Amino acid sequence: MKQFLDQLAEHYQSAEYIRFDPISIPHGFDDPADQEIIGLFAALLAWGRRDTMLRKLEELCERMNYHPARFVRDFRLGRDESNLEGFKHRTFQPDDASWLCRNLSACLKASGSLEQIVRRGLESVRGVDHIGPAIEHLSSAILGADPDTPARLSKHLARPSTGSACKRLCLYIRWMSRPGPFDLGVWTSVDPSSLVLPLDVHSGRQARRLGLLVRPSDDWRSALELTASCRALDRADPARYDFAFFGLGAFGVPSTISSLAPRALTSAPTMR
Repeated sequence: MKQFLDQLAEHYQSAEYIRFDPISIPHGFDDPADQEIIGLFAALLAWGRRDTMLRKLEELCERMNYHPARFVRDFRLGRDESNLEGFKHRTFQPDDASWLCRNLSACLKASGSLEQIVRRGLESVRGVDHIGPAIEHLSSAILGADPDTPARLSKHLARPSTGSACKRLCLYIRWMSRPGPFDLGVWTSVDPSSLVLPLDVHSGRQARRLGLLVRPSDDWRSALELTASCRALDRADPARYDFAFFGLGAFGVPSTISSLAPRALTSAPTMR
């Protein structure tokens, strides 16, 4: 199992797959500050049809004048919110974009970067070996940056305390913290060993087929259960197996390693 998943993860985390993934958007910027900001938007909007999602993210970059960190840090209602009028993707509406920019601006002015907020979240709880406190702190900081923040913004910023698997924020922190070539690795405050796998219905289905996840719900407890299973395979870098689960569901088993596939996957499609 480990040999199979290691090779599967290695195959799907190669640079050639970046162009199919929302991480291609932050990869298009050189400044880590821009990568940090547009990366958050890319992770939060990473659902639905990939071609549509990538077009919407490219549109957002244009609306931010291709300087997302500067646009967000200097964001002013009235002056800048017109840039976001009409922008929407699935349930993410123009008001969500405007309030997220407004609150992120306040967070950046108070803390300097989102990484610093994440770092404080990690330091706030002792004896926890995963990024749950960091996600909780980041979401709470953004949502609490303005007392008038509408409640609907919370649907885009999940927290472990609500039971959510927090898939998008787990994905975001993985992008920022894990070294490349696929991930960005621009943060130094988060040890890759503490990352929690981004769990959704698709990765959960593959993990259960492989016997690495038993709990039936795709919630925070299941995300921790799957992460624990992956730590048993690689304690230093459990999140690398996210590439295996994603690739298995989206593309199947590459023909080069099909001979290693467990019996549970004998019915899975094989890449030609």
